[in-house]
Amino acid sequence: MVFEKTTHFVIIVLVICLAGCATGPSPRNHAVSVAVWDLENLSFDKGNQPDLGQMLSDEIIKTLQQHDGLQMVERQRLLLVLEELNLGSSELADENTRLKVGRMVGVQQMVFGGYQVVGESMRLDLRLVDVSSGKILTAAQKTTGAGDLAGWLRAAAEAAAEIVP
Repeated sequence: MVFEKTTHFVIIVLVICLAGCATGPSPRNHAVSVAVWDLENLSFDKGNQPDLGQMLSDEIIKTLQQHDGLQMVERQRLLLVLEELNLGSSELADENTRLKVGRMVGVQQMVFGGYQVVGESMRLDLRLVDVSSGKILTAAQKTTGAGDLAGWLRAAAEAAAEIVP
C-alpha cells in the first residue's frame, strides 16, 4: 500500500515537472528574418547631393529592430555572399539577383527602396518583399523637403514603421 502511494506520488510529481517544462516557444523563435538593402538614389541630378542610401537604410534598420516580430540580418552577411558570388553592381540592380542573395543568407523578407530629389522635395519609397515568392507584401511612400536631412531620416523611419504588419 505504501509502495502504491509512493508510486502515485512520484508519477504526479513527474507529470507536474514535465508540464512545467512544456512551455511554448518564445516569440523570438517565430520572428521573421529581414534584410534591408541600401536605398538607391534615383535622382536625375545625382551630382548635387551625396549618396545617402546607406544612412537612410540604417535608419530603417533601427526602426525595424524595435518591432518584436522581426529579426534583422546583418548587412555584413549580405556582403559576404556578394563577395563569394563575385557579383558586380550591374547584376545587383536586378531585384531577382538580390532576392537570390536573400535566400542564400536565409532571410524571409527583404526591404528595397529608393529616394529621389526633384526640385525642393525628396520622395522616399519602400517595399517589403517576400523572398521566396518575390511578392511585394507592403509598400510605403513619404515626401519631405530636399534640404531637410532630419526630415529625410524621419521619412525613412515613418516609412519603415508603415511596412511592418
